[in-house]
Amino acid sequence: VQLQASGGGLVQAGGSLRLSCAVSGLTFSRVGMGWFRQPPGKEREFVAAIRFSGGDTWYDDSVRGRFTISRDNAKNMLYLQMNSLKPEDAAVYYCAASLNLPGITVGEYDYWGQGTLVTVSS
Repeated sequence: VQLQASGGGLVQAGGSLRLSCAVSGLTFSRVGMGWFRQPPGKEREFVAAIRFSGGDTWYDDSVRGRFTISRDNAKNMLYLQMNSLKPEDAAVYYCAASLNLPGITVGEYDYWGQGTLVTVSS
């Protein structure tokens, strides 16, 4: 199983980025997916999750209304559209796959990508 996150970079506060996660080695349409992030010196934290069908999504309060998680099951791709970025959004962002219902804790996910760095300048 491989999860390859990409799309990170340097952006000014108020700007946008779109993260992508390419998934291989499992039946993508049958797994829940999530995005987590790890700010410098802090623990990994939940950002957003989406069920296998894409019909249900949920977000951490800190990103709700600014970030949108989506998936393309035909392409085995997961996305995170990030708008109105703030300096506190700066972190390494990880995509993760859950063989069960995707939750909000690290332990509920079975597979992880390598992370992509998002830097937000003020």
